[in-house]
Amino acid sequence: MPSRCTLIPIPDHQVSFQIDGAERLRWHFGALYPRPFFYPLIGPASGLSLTRMGHPGDPSHDHHRSIWFAHEKVSGVNFWSDATTSRVRQKQWLAYQDGDDEAVMAARLEWLDGHDPRPLMEQDLFAAVLPGPERETLLEIQTSFRPTADQLEFGKTNFGFFAVRVAKAISAFFGGGVLTNSTGATGEPAIFGKAAAWVDYSGEQPGGFKEGITYFDHPSNAGHPTTWHVREDGWMGASACFGGPRTTTQKEPLKLRYLLHAHRGPIDVKRADEVFRAFGKRSAFELVKAPGKHTAYAVRRKA
Repeated sequence: MPSRCTLIPIPDHQVSFQIDGAERLRWHFGALYPRPFFYPLIGPASGLSLTRMGHPGDPSHDHHRSIWFAHEKVSGVNFWSDATTSRVRQKQWLAYQDGDDEAVMAARLEWLDGHDPRPLMEQDLFAAVLPGPERETLLEIQTSFRPTADQLEFGKTNFGFFAVRVAKAISAFFGGGVLTNSTGATGEPAIFGKAAAWVDYSGEQPGGFKEGITYFDHPSNAGHPTTWHVREDGWMGASACFGGPRTTTQKEPLKLRYLLHAHRGPIDVKRADEVFRAFGKRSAFELVKAPGKHTAYAVRRKA
C-alpha cells in the first residue's frame, strides 16, 4: 500500500508535500530567488493558500516569501533583505521519506555572503508534514546552524530566523484577521515584543471559509518562550535574537524547532495548547545511514 504522506520532487527545483494524494505544501529551492521558501500552505477549509508572496501594499517587502528562513545580522551580514549580495542556497537534499504518520524532507543549505565562495555557515533542515483532522496540516520544522569558522554571532535584531507572511484575507489590516497569542493577548500592540509559547493568525478566506495558522515555539528552544515580531499587515516571526545576540559554534550549533498548524475555524485556545503540549513531547529528528545500497540516508525520531 502506498504511504499516506508523500514527498514528490518536481521540475524547477521544487518538492511537493502531499497527504492522501493532494498537495498541502511546496518547497522552492531554485537559484531564481535569494533564499528557499515554502509556498503554498493550503488551508483545510478553503483549499486556498494561507500564505502569500510579498506584502499586499508595499513592493519593498518582496523578500517576504510565504514561509522562509532569514536573519538580518549573521556575523554582520544582512541575510534578510533582497538588496544585498547574500544568498541562501540548498547544497543538497539528504532524504525524502514517506510514511503514514508523516513525510520528512532533510536538506542541507549554505549561507553565502556573496563575496567569499565559502559559506559562513551550513543549515541542516528537517521539514515534516503531518496530517490533522478534516484536512488540517501540521508543518514541523527542525533546523540547526553550524558555522564554518569556530563560532559565529547572530546579532540583536527583530528579524530572524523563521517567518510567515499570511494571505491578504487573513491579515488584520487588509482582511480583518485576528492576531492572538498563548497568553490570550490579541492584536499587534499587545503581542509585538512579548514572550509567548505560540502566536496565531486567523481570518476569513474568500467564500466565507474561516481558518488560520498557529505558529509554535518548541519548549527546547533557547530563550523559550520566544519573543515575537508580528504585524497587523500580515506577518509573524519568532525573534530568537530580539533580546540580544546569540552565538553558534561548530561543537554546539544553534538548534531550533517550530511548528505551523493550518487549522479550520478561528483560533481555539484550548486546542492550540493541546497541540503545543503534543509538539513538546515529540522526539527530535536525526539522520542515520540507511540500510541497503539504494538510499544513502534515512530519518528517524530519536528514542
